[in-house]
Amino acid sequence: MPDPPSTPPGRRPGLQTVGLGHWRHDLPASLVVFLVAVPLSLGIALASGAPVTAGLIAAAVGGIVAGLLGGSVVQVSGPAAGLTVVVAQLIDQYGWATMCLITALAGLVQIGLGVSRVARGALAVSPAVVHGMLAGIGISIVLAQLHVVLGESPQASPVENLLTLPASVMAAHADADFIGALTIILLLAWPRLPKMMSAVPAALPAIVVATVVAAVLGLDHLARPEVPDNILDDLGLPGLPSGDIPGIALGVLTIALVASLESLLSAVAVDKMHNGPRTDVDRELMGQGAANIASGLAGGLPVTGVIVRSSTNVKAGARTRTSAVLHGLWIVVFVVFFGGLVEQIPLPALAALLVVVGVRLLDLGNIRELHRHRDLPAYVATVLGVLLTDLLEGVLIGLGVTLLLAMYRLTHTHVEVSQRGDRWHVRVAGSLTFLSAPKLTSALREVPVGADVDLELDIDFLDHTAFDCLHNWQTTHERLGGTIRLEERRRPWYSSRESASPVLRKGSEAAEQQLTDPAWFAPWPGPDGSDEPNIVVESNGHGPGDGDGDGDGDGDGEVSAEARLHRGITEYQRLTAPLVEPYLADLAEHGQRPTHLFIACADSRVVPNLITASGPGDLFTLRNIGNLVPPHSDSAHPDDSSVAAAIEYAVEVLSVQAITVCGHSGCGAMAALLMDDRRSIPPATGRWLDHGDVRLEEETIRPDGAGTGGDAGLSPADRLARSNVVQQLEHLLTHPSVRRAVDEGRVRVTGMFFDIGSAQVHLLDPTTGRFAPPTEVSAARWQGPLHDLTPARS
Repeated sequence: MPDPPSTPPGRRPGLQTVGLGHWRHDLPASLVVFLVAVPLSLGIALASGAPVTAGLIAAAVGGIVAGLLGGSVVQVSGPAAGLTVVVAQLIDQYGWATMCLITALAGLVQIGLGVSRVARGALAVSPAVVHGMLAGIGISIVLAQLHVVLGESPQASPVENLLTLPASVMAAHADADFIGALTIILLLAWPRLPKMMSAVPAALPAIVVATVVAAVLGLDHLARPEVPDNILDDLGLPGLPSGDIPGIALGVLTIALVASLESLLSAVAVDKMHNGPRTDVDRELMGQGAANIASGLAGGLPVTGVIVRSSTNVKAGARTRTSAVLHGLWIVVFVVFFGGLVEQIPLPALAALLVVVGVRLLDLGNIRELHRHRDLPAYVATVLGVLLTDLLEGVLIGLGVTLLLAMYRLTHTHVEVSQRGDRWHVRVAGSLTFLSAPKLTSALREVPVGADVDLELDIDFLDHTAFDCLHNWQTTHERLGGTIRLEERRRPWYSSRESASPVLRKGSEAAEQQLTDPAWFAPWPGPDGSDEPNIVVESNGHGPGDGDGDGDGDGDGEVSAEARLHRGITEYQRLTAPLVEPYLADLAEHGQRPTHLFIACADSRVVPNLITASGPGDLFTLRNIGNLVPPHSDSAHPDDSSVAAAIEYAVEVLSVQAITVCGHSGCGAMAALLMDDRRSIPPATGRWLDHGDVRLEEETIRPDGAGTGGDAGLSPADRLARSNVVQQLEHLLTHPSVRRAVDEGRVRVTGMFFDIGSAQVHLLDPTTGRFAPPTEVSAARWQGPLHDLTPARS
């Protein structure tokens, strides 16, 4: 079969749902996953108290059934460590035969959930609860399996395992300890070996080496898995339940919910690792349900999508679901023909494998992330709930704490009252609901009667009670002689209700359309053409400084340029300065370290930091009329030396890594260059424009756009602006400092064109000489050294 199409460097080829043409990728990947799945499945069966072959049956069924019917292309399913605790409890209460029935019934529930298309709802569960559940399970596994590593038997609960652990340590079973320690060392050290060896998953060599060492040393007395003479004897129908039907029903629901949640979260995580089709979560849920029905009827453990095996599958190069299915077939072959080998594995080795798996369920990265988002209490509550009660109750405890945290945050809206000069400043942030009304009322009482107040609302919701609280305070404050200037940083929740506009619903389309324009990029006049900035409302109807509302002190109702600048500076001082102060303080202390020299036109509509999403200290900006770069031969002219000096300083002193020349649409300089009679151009401007007076062929600016990289539809001036960018890049390379840096690979140069009307940026692709959207120009290409730009002008 032909090879799949090539893809950009550094990206995986797109995955396919079917893939006979990808056998050379899927076959080796399936073998790698098989090597991971066998020891993990045996260990999970051991930890669950189930027959060891139940883990292999679940792995085979999960690979084949879920692989064929599921909604994820590369997810691999099988028995999961996340269910060991609840499975062990159910086996202890109802026996293995009933456990198989519970697994099959849980599969039916999963299919029902998939058919009802509620799978996405499972992803709404707080990550704190999910990670807490997995961490609690991980701790439970570690506490139980440490006893097995030490040659003892685990107790019935995590608390009992913890309390009896010192006694197991003191018992000192040296042989079991040695095999367990050897396995752990191999599991941790194997990934650090040379790539040729570490390509084999660590679990397999760890178990193989431990088994061989035990055999060589004659440690036959170590406990080993009990396997029937004919492994197929473990296949059988589940037993009918008796007695505690409500408890069995709760077990079915628990298995179904936990298995579904773990499968969906694993599928979403795996989707982030490849560029192929995204998971159909409802189909995935139905595929998992079908696999659990088959596993339960065949005498296997519950099946879920497993992140360890799935990520291994992706990293091993799998392209289609064929890999997951093949891995299941290899397990069937192993069970039928090599099942006897399982009896040779010492239990301390399998227990040690599970100890490492359990520890890895306590992801420190997740803990740091939850702490950053202030969700750690829910995580801790879930962990303790799982350890002290059981899995389902622990999850419910975590969900309860999550709801309490949400209520707490609603009641703890941030309200700050401070005095700034002769005005008072009140800032309210968060969601304003009836729960936060008492705190808001208490804070507003700190504002003196008759004071001038700046009220800043940085809120994402405002309910009726909170609105009444604010409105009553406003009317009372104004009646007693005070003034209030209102600014709403997000949506006009307050203004729309005060003006009897339709009430906005949080997240509604109307609310989204009424988002306030951020002051840092909106022009001084409001978007509606008014002179008053659209985000500020004076409650008394007048602007600061006079009685005509414009704030310039002249009483004429017009806003002068000086007044607009003053307002802009005031807004910066009040709102923006506190936000950027940490960045500017660092730059002030350590000096500027820009990575780019950005050469742009002086046109006021071109804002380099805006169109590059950069901030202070990123761009060393050089602006002039027409974004021109005089050639080095002319740079000695007094009028041109500042450009040469800026280029030289950027390259030699600041050591910038890239230089960009940015042209734009509607450029007045380009329009002037196309004029037949230039006598109306001021003399200094005319001399300066000589640097952009390209000797263009007639076709360069003819209406169909020929000769300018397919710029049909552009005006002659805009086509000239693009050609001008290319010419200025050529001029740039005449400067010795730039040419030397480019030749040495220290600096990359590129061209850019900003279309003002559409607010779109186009980059110059030197391989084609065309300007194209950033998504169509590979960064690896357009950032490369450009020694010959002339094709762009041909």
